[in-house]
Order: sequence, then structure tokens, then C-alpha cells
Amino acid sequence: MRLDIKRKLVQRSDRVKGVDIHPTEPWILTNLYTGNVAVWDYETNSLVKSFEVTELPVRTSKWIARKQWIVTGSDDMFIRVYNYNTSELVVGFEAHSDYIRSIAVHPTQPYIVTCSDDMLIKLWDWERQWECGMVFEGHSHYVMHVVFNPKDTNTFASASLDRTVKVWNITSPVANYTLEGHEKGVNCVDYFTGGDRPYLISGADDKLAKIWDYQTKTCVQTLEGHAHNVSAVSFHPELPVIITGSEDGTLRIWHQNTYRLENTLNYGLERVWAIGCLKGSNSVAIGYDEGTVMFKIGREEPVASMDSTGKIIWCKHNEVQTTNVKALPADFEVTDGERLPLPAKDLGNTELYPQSLEHNPNGRFVAVCGDGEYIIYTALAWRNKSFGSAIEFAWSLDPSEYAVRESSSKIKVFKNFTEKNSFRPHFTAEGLYGGALLGLRSTDFICFYDWDECRVIRRLDVSVKNVIWSESGEMVTIISDTSFFILRYNLEATAEAFASGQVDESEGVEESFELIAEINESVVTGIWVGDCFIYNNTDRRLNYCVGGEVTTLTHLDRSMYILGYLAAQNRVYLMDKNFGIVSFTLLLTVVEFKTLILRGELEAAEEILESIPVDRHNSIARFLESRGLVSDALRIATDPDFKFELAVQLGELGIAREIVETQGANESKWKQLGELAMSIGDLELTNKCLEKSGDLSGQLLLAASAGSPETLKQLAVDAKAKSKNNVAFICMFMLKDIDGCLDLLIETNRIPEAAFMARTYAPSRVSELIALWKTDLKKINKKAAEALADPTGHLELFEGFEDALAAEKQARHEIGKFVPAKVYGASLTDEVDALASEVEDIDIADEVETFEEPEAEPEVEEEPEPEAEVEEEPEPEEAQAIEEEAFEEAQEEEAALEPEAEEEVAPEPEAEEDWGLEEDEVEAEEPKKRLIKTY
Repeated sequence: MRLDIKRKLVQRSDRVKGVDIHPTEPWILTNLYTGNVAVWDYETNSLVKSFEVTELPVRTSKWIARKQWIVTGSDDMFIRVYNYNTSELVVGFEAHSDYIRSIAVHPTQPYIVTCSDDMLIKLWDWERQWECGMVFEGHSHYVMHVVFNPKDTNTFASASLDRTVKVWNITSPVANYTLEGHEKGVNCVDYFTGGDRPYLISGADDKLAKIWDYQTKTCVQTLEGHAHNVSAVSFHPELPVIITGSEDGTLRIWHQNTYRLENTLNYGLERVWAIGCLKGSNSVAIGYDEGTVMFKIGREEPVASMDSTGKIIWCKHNEVQTTNVKALPADFEVTDGERLPLPAKDLGNTELYPQSLEHNPNGRFVAVCGDGEYIIYTALAWRNKSFGSAIEFAWSLDPSEYAVRESSSKIKVFKNFTEKNSFRPHFTAEGLYGGALLGLRSTDFICFYDWDECRVIRRLDVSVKNVIWSESGEMVTIISDTSFFILRYNLEATAEAFASGQVDESEGVEESFELIAEINESVVTGIWVGDCFIYNNTDRRLNYCVGGEVTTLTHLDRSMYILGYLAAQNRVYLMDKNFGIVSFTLLLTVVEFKTLILRGELEAAEEILESIPVDRHNSIARFLESRGLVSDALRIATDPDFKFELAVQLGELGIAREIVETQGANESKWKQLGELAMSIGDLELTNKCLEKSGDLSGQLLLAASAGSPETLKQLAVDAKAKSKNNVAFICMFMLKDIDGCLDLLIETNRIPEAAFMARTYAPSRVSELIALWKTDLKKINKKAAEALADPTGHLELFEGFEDALAAEKQARHEIGKFVPAKVYGASLTDEVDALASEVEDIDIADEVETFEEPEAEPEVEEEPEPEAEVEEEPEPEEAQAIEEEAFEEAQEEEAALEPEAEEEVAPEPEAEEDWGLEEDEVEAEEPKKRLIKTY
């Protein structure tokens, strides 16, 4: 048997004498030898609560979930009941005259049964104020353990150190019968919960565990192997295993049917004292000398399969049941996520404990694998068609072909139930997968083989958890622990490679697979529908993937497992661990549309679009956007927000504006629309958008660019109201409202800045601001405040202050006078035009000829080079005289030229600002001056 064991919780503590798993919450109740009780959360691995019961050991504790109670028994002989939400004591009473060893809670009645070292067993009724309803006598030594029979809740069994197991009825104080066979005291007992076998198990100090048939009152099996006392035993309620724990520190897991030892666990926490299991769960809790351990054994995924017609078959232990999703009542309205009221029908039994169950591709046969064997049944009558030994089983896409893994080194392939081929891979095979190719998994890679000749098609270096093929055999999903890969299988390229003989026998054909997408999600189960991969992940989301684009169908409220998809009903079906079946809508037309888009068949996709409901168009639009078809996405989209994003992306100002104005919008949308309008040049709409979005900085930029004093005035008011003081200050400064700027600085307690600004722009207010500054500064530093100078009393310290006052007076006359931008430079227009026409009238060709005539200068001929070489160097005094004379001549020439230049340069216009025209004008006149000098 393949047992996957995954540890979920390890917590060290003092000696744990008992454990119990809560039926609905992820909690483990532990009672300690130190007298405390602790509750652990095994999902978060954290302590929920802990409290002291007594100073003596607490040997037993149980949940009573229907009353939200914890009941405990301890060495002080008291039974105590606590509310596990508030930790308050509900009731406490002395129940026995010696240590209380065990408590059993009746599954339906308001009873608990307790046993003690006083050799008595007592029944207590909490609805009758914890009245003792019965005392059971018969044991001659300490009574160590009691447990109710889940198949007959009126009976219970007890284990005692008198070497016996007794079975009782709650209505009689005398035991029904006694089971004898252990050579030493019996410590524990448990009932078999599954199937029809009337079995119970006991563990004793003789290091043995015995299986008893309580109808024939005989021992049917003895489990040997422990090296010390067997202190805890359990029939697992969900899996075909028996778990025994011993004071040798080990847990042993045995097969329920064959009694073969399957596994031995040792967590190194010393002696085992308690085992806790829960019906409906694969989890097991263990109490040790040094702490608590919880692990999950096997898998919670139901062993089930659905064929292409909607028929579902599943195994519940060894029982096989079936139903059909088409068997719903005619008037039943299917709702996404609601459990379907499907009638279950018993189909038969299987001779082995199933760990996998799968229909073949045409649905005629069902293969069940487990316990190292496989059996193929007919799907309708459940008749045995074929069987054999196998650790794993896999169907091919050919309904008559399948393969089995007999061991890690032997694979067999069958055709029509007859062995066709067998081979031994060159590595240790740890997993087998069917489909278009036969897959064998090793630790860190997978090899694909063809079914006919078992040749290596391709080796892929990836750690594989599962492989799922599409029905066409063209697409495959390879699932790892943290991601999955979608690949396309190229059959033609593979055939060509083998035909040419250019194939690496160990690596296969490199061109056989093409990677389509890698998605970083952990897949639980999945199926292919055409080119669409439907899957659910560990985050409990049901998704589908087309061409690497993932879409979420729904969020699941619990762990679910995909069964299949029916195209006729447009629904995908899932099952939970309790065999409840639900379904969700997935339109086949949507899948086909996306597939056609990926293939580039846009016209065919457009035809299918007409049949897709409008409420699905938004999902289609998002898919189109991801494929780069943004304009088509805009045409199809129905969600205003998404449509607005697409319109902005495409620069469709009209559509974006209509959406914002009709649907309403937040500041972000107005801002996006404003940016779009600005890029197009619609300043009126830009200004409106900036106002709606509250973007004062943008409004300032626009108002300043437009030169609108009215807009700046209003913006200053709005900015002050919204405490955007920077914007308000700039607006007032641009409006030459110096007093407003100073008042704003005063209001915001920026008095030093106001004083310095006043010194430059409003000296008449300097004294006022110095006074304010002194008052404010005195609060911090009186000496510094006194050092501040005021022009009223120290005018000599303020150079040019009176001139500044006069300039301020003149400047204040200009406040409110704004010259439009179009007037700037108007006075220069006439001069520039005249200059341009004057330049155009000059005959440049004649002037060039005139300029070329005096090229040969006589000075060159009169001063030959040899004379220059033999010329004597003048004395220093003579050289200085020559330099001074040359300098004076240069000054005279420059003075003679200055009036001439002044006559030619046009007079400067009397404009307030320099617009850079003077340099251009001078450059334009330079040719004219050169020509005049030539003449």
C-alpha cells in the first residue's frame, strides 16, 4: 500500500497523556501529566489556549463539541467540565475513589462513561445534573480504557490490567462477555468503524496487539513487533490501516485486511501514550512523553471518476457507488456551487482497497488500483474483466491500451487485456502517467515513451507531480509542486526525427515538445476541454487557462476536486472529500472563441461572439486586450471602468469623456481624461478635468500658460481654501499681489520669510513684520529678538531704503495692469520690416565683384621675407614706444568708427522687456556695414 505521510504539527511539551481532535475546528486537545490542558491549532501550528486543571496529572480529556465543553479526568479523582470558548469551569465533582484513567463520550446521548483505578466504570448524565446513571462492576484490576461501539452505541468496551477486555451494555451493570488472551495487563481498546467486520483491537503490556471478533468472541489476528508495552491502538476511521503505539517510542502502521506492517514511525519524543483519529479526516494525533505530533496519512482526495456522459463512480472504502449528473429532477434549477441532490446507487464492492479509480477514454471500463494490484471492471455491471499486480495503473488515449508499473524497474504495456510489451527503464521509476504518451517519473525528471515501441520520445528535467493530456493528444499539462507547464506535442516533428534516425536514445527528440506557458500556481486537479485547461489550485480558486491567459471562474469555500466537464450542459463538475458533488458554469462558446483568437481565426471568432451572452463580454474583452486586440476589446467591453481604461489606452477622447460624464468618475479618472485631453490639445476640457480632479498644480500650469489673471485669482482662493499654500502663493505672486503673499506667509507662521520678502518687494511693511518677528522670536530667544534691527529706528543699517520705498510706490501703481501676450514686441515690427526690405534692395552680386578688385595689396610685395629675417630687434625703450604708438592709433581708429556704427544701428524700442530681437537686428546689418566700407 502506498502511504503518503505528511507531518502537520510538532509541539514539544511535558508528558501528554491524552489527545483528541475537534470534529469541526482545526484543534487538538491535549492533557498533560503536569495538570494542565492545552489546545493547539494544527493549521497555524500555534497554541490556542492553555489552562491549569489541577496540580496532579490529568490522564484523560475529551471534546463535547455539541455543548462547547471540554471534560477532564485527573488523579485527584475529579471530573471537571469547562467551556472551551471562555475556559470557565462549568461543573466539577468527585467521580471515583482513585485515579481516573479514561473518559468516553456517547455520540448522541447526554452521557459520558468514566473508568478508574478503583476498578469501576460509571455512566454520568449531564442533563440530569451529572447524576450517576449506572455503575459497572466486574474488573479485578485497574480499568485503563473505555470506548463506545460506533456501530451499536448502546455498548462499549473496557480494557483492564486484569488482562481482559469486557464488553458492556449501558443498561446493565454486568458485562455482556469477556475477551481473554493477553498474558499481561491490557492498556487500550478500539472498535473497527468501517465495513461489516465486527472487530475490535486491544493493546497490552505483553507487547502485542490483538484483533478480536466480538461476535464469535475469538482472536482473529495478533500483531507482533513492538519492543515494549503497547499503550495505544486505533482502527483508522477513513483508511484501511491499524495504528499501534508503544512505550518503545514507535508507531506502527498495519494493513487492515492483510495485517502486513506497512510503515514504522519514530519522531524521537520517547514513549507513546495516546492516539487520536477523527471520522472524515485522514489526520492522526499522537501524544508522547515530550510533546504532540500530528500528521496526515494518505490523501483526502476522493477516489472517483466521471466519464464523458456524466456517469460518476466512486469508492467509499471497499464499497463502490455510482450516480449520473443527468439524473437530477426535471424541475431542479442548478445553481453554481450548490450541492446537487443526486441519488447514489450501490454498484458493488472491490476486492482491494482502492487508491486510484479511472475510466478508460470511451467509458466502458474502470480500472481500480491499490494494495499492489489492479482490477479492470466493466462500468455498467461492475464485472471483473482483468486483473494483475501493479503499484500504479495508466490508460492510453487508445481505449484498449494501458500500462502498469509493477515495480520501480519494471513496466508492462497491455493491448486488449493482453501483454504487448514490457521494459525496464534506465532509472528508478517513481510514478506512471498515461495519455498520448506513456510517462515515467523519477525524482527530478520525467521521460515520455511511445506506446507502440516504448522508445524515449523526450526527457524533461522537471520535478513532476502529475501529467494531464488533452483528448486530442496535442496539448499536455505537466504539474510540479509550485507551478505548471503547458506544452504542445509535435507528432510530425517526432516522426521525422525517428525516420531520419537522428534521435538521442536517452534524451529523445528535442523538437517533440513546445512550451506554450508556465504558470506559477500549485494545481490540485485539472482537465482539458479542447485547448482550454480547467484546474483548481491550492488557494481554492477554480480557474481556466487558454494560451497562457488565466481566468478565475470562482472561489471555492472548501477543498474540491474536478471530476469532468459536460459540453451539453456547459458545466464543470467537482466533488469534495465527503463525496458531495457541485457544478459551475463554463460556456463552451467562450472557450471556443478564445481558442479561435489564439489560432488567428478572427472571422470565425466574430461569428461565435454573437452566441455568447452579454454578461460574458467583459471577460472576452479582457482576453482580447491581453492578446493585443485593444480596439476589439473596447468594442466588446461592457464594464464602464474597463471600457474607460481601453479608451484612454487608444486615445479615444470622445468615448472616454462620454463614460466619465454619464457614468460618473473619481478623481483618478478625471485626471487620466485631463492628461488625454492635454495631449490632444483640448485645453477647455483639460481645465474642466483638472478642476474635477482637484489638481491645483495642473490648474496653475494651465492658467499661467494661458495668461489668465481671472483664473489665477480664483485658483488662489481655491488653493487657500484647500490649504495648498504653495499654489496660492505662486498665484498671488504672479498677480503682483505682494500684500497677499506677505499675509499668507504670516498666516502660515512663516514670519522670517515674510520679513525678507518685504525687504525686497514691500519695504513699507518691513517695520510691521519686524515687530511680529520679534514677538514670535522672544518666545524662543529673547536676546536674538532684541538684535533684530528696524528701519524706523536704524535707517542707517538699511542702505538704499528710501529708494526702495520710492520704487515700491511706483510698482504699486502697476498692480492690476496686465499686458496681453500678443502686445509684446509689437513696437519692433515696423523697424524689423524696414530693415528686411532694405537688405533685400542691395545688389549682392555687384558688391561682391567690387569687393574682389583690391585683392592684391602692395604691402605684400614691399616686405619680402629675407628682410624680415635680417631686421634688427629694437631696443626695449624703442619697443615700448612703438607699442604705445600702435595702441594710440588703434584707439583713434575705433573712435572714428563708433559714430559710423551708431548711425547704422536702429534705435532700441522703448519696450519693458528684452525679447532677444536686438542681436538678430545687428546680425542682419553686418553685411550692409561691410558693403558700405567697400564702397
